[in-house]
Amino acid sequence: MPDGSDATAIRVIDGLHGIDAADWDGCAGEDSPFVSHAFLKALEDSGSVGGDAGWLPQHLVVENAAGQVTACAPMYLKSHSYGEYVFDHGWADAYERAGGRYYPKLQVSVPFTPVTGPRLLVRPGDEAGRARRALVAGMVEVARRIGVSSLHVTFPSEEETRVFEQAGLLLRLGEQFHWRNDGYQCFDDFLAALSSRKRKAVRKERRQVAESGVRIHMLSGDDIRPVHWDAFFRHYTSTSDRKWGYPYLTREFFDRIGASLRDRILLVMAEHDGRLVAGALNLLGQDAIYGRNWGCDRQYKFLHFEACYYRAIDFAIETGLARVEAGAQGPHKIQRGYLPVRTWSAHWIRDPGFREAVADYLDRERVAMEGELRALAAQSPFRQET
Repeated sequence: MPDGSDATAIRVIDGLHGIDAADWDGCAGEDSPFVSHAFLKALEDSGSVGGDAGWLPQHLVVENAAGQVTACAPMYLKSHSYGEYVFDHGWADAYERAGGRYYPKLQVSVPFTPVTGPRLLVRPGDEAGRARRALVAGMVEVARRIGVSSLHVTFPSEEETRVFEQAGLLLRLGEQFHWRNDGYQCFDDFLAALSSRKRKAVRKERRQVAESGVRIHMLSGDDIRPVHWDAFFRHYTSTSDRKWGYPYLTREFFDRIGASLRDRILLVMAEHDGRLVAGALNLLGQDAIYGRNWGCDRQYKFLHFEACYYRAIDFAIETGLARVEAGAQGPHKIQRGYLPVRTWSAHWIRDPGFREAVADYLDRERVAMEGELRALAAQSPFRQET
């Protein structure tokens, strides 16, 4: 599929089996584990994504005249809006009540992963800008050719949002809560930066977990064995059931990333009376630790905060990582040192009338979101310098 610029061609592949890992990773880089060939292929090979799951791979690949892969993008044809964390169910309902057909749609994202990162995966070099533009043009062209209602790019980088905006896509503002490492040498340094009341509250939470008899194990590499994945998967599915959710990830997925991404995984497991009772899965980037999945067999007060938030902070300080991204949602994270940050998504809408309605909605939503971000930032637990 030519993009209109000379010596550049785009093709669609129906899975990561259709591209060499070195070609894909040469574009994806090493900053984010989630766009790596290993992570995305583990989702496909384990059955976590695919036609039966409503995530049909339709990845884009850009090649130059010499046949070298210069860019690629993880893209899926979707029959629902689950597992995205940028909610458009209201859009779908409104369009279908008006007589339109919202599904299927195209989604450029990492499935079940609300983590900001590259979506336009481009090999460094002189062709990077052209390849990035070719990717965006290719996405829109595929959307037009197959007749979908819309194309959605979720959690792109800040730089990429400008590329999508210049291409005419609508931008949507969101929020998450991240912890920043301000050069702390230990956890007490971080606590010292908090107001007295917040510092005491964090210490109380950690002390109560320690006094409950729960032991925390920080596992990575060869320390993670099948028994740990068995327990974690049990926790993961149990928590999904209790929250009326759906466990998107299969047991096989964890075995696959445990093998292919073993050095980029930190598994925090909680043990009580000789039994593994809870776990938190983290993946490691070049400068961040990403909290992804949490599960527990039964409730222990403050254990979620200890395993998911405080242990991640401990690890980031110890290893010199710049930040902790602890997943979607959660204003309760603020009092534990995680401050609000902006996230973005980009949207192409086929129907002009529907596009106008969505654009109007996004304009009004953005004003409200900016106000909410200011209000949340004012709740910072950190000491104010006088």
